[in-house]
Amino acid sequence: MTRLYAILAAVVLAISLGAMWLLTMGSGSDDKYAQCRSSQIAGGAAAIGGPFELVNGKGETVTDKDVITEPTLVYFGYTFCPDVCPFDMSRNAEAVDILAKRGQSVTPLFISIDPDRDTPEVVGDYAFNLHERLIALTGSPEQVKAASQAYKTYYKAHDKSDEYYLVDHSTFTYLVTPEDGFLEFFKREDTAQQMADKVGCFLDQAGS
Repeated sequence: MTRLYAILAAVVLAISLGAMWLLTMGSGSDDKYAQCRSSQIAGGAAAIGGPFELVNGKGETVTDKDVITEPTLVYFGYTFCPDVCPFDMSRNAEAVDILAKRGQSVTPLFISIDPDRDTPEVVGDYAFNLHERLIALTGSPEQVKAASQAYKTYYKAHDKSDEYYLVDHSTFTYLVTPEDGFLEFFKREDTAQQMADKVGCFLDQAGS
């Protein structure tokens, strides 16, 4: 069943990305990031990403404008996740460190899709323990749902009568900038080095 959910999430994302490609190709606009992309996907169509309002580890309500102030790697997961999220977030943090050594600043951002257990205090501790630059957010079920829908992600909790319930969810990481919005997505198979190289390409092009 989990595999089916992952496939459905991938299909939804593929449809969204395809729509973005058609919009850009139809408009005849130039894509300055074309050489950086794994496929011809336009970032400017804004089919993925957008405004959100969530809560940070201090209990403060923040918006996308408050937290996406530089190139950002956005990931949706949950702190109780036993294997997938820890691996993905550790890889994202490693990619951020690789880029930092090259003089390129990128923020790792974690958005919880398990608001019942991931209180502001929980995500605050999660961020503190994982990476000094990590921003971790949670929110009400409605806020989390709105953010997830904006980024075309999928999540579904198992039976919550079990305190150790799991949550099925998509596992893409998104590169987003304040200026251009969504630029690229990364799969679980991408390594930290591959991510850093591709993100670095986007940042180089943005500054050229």
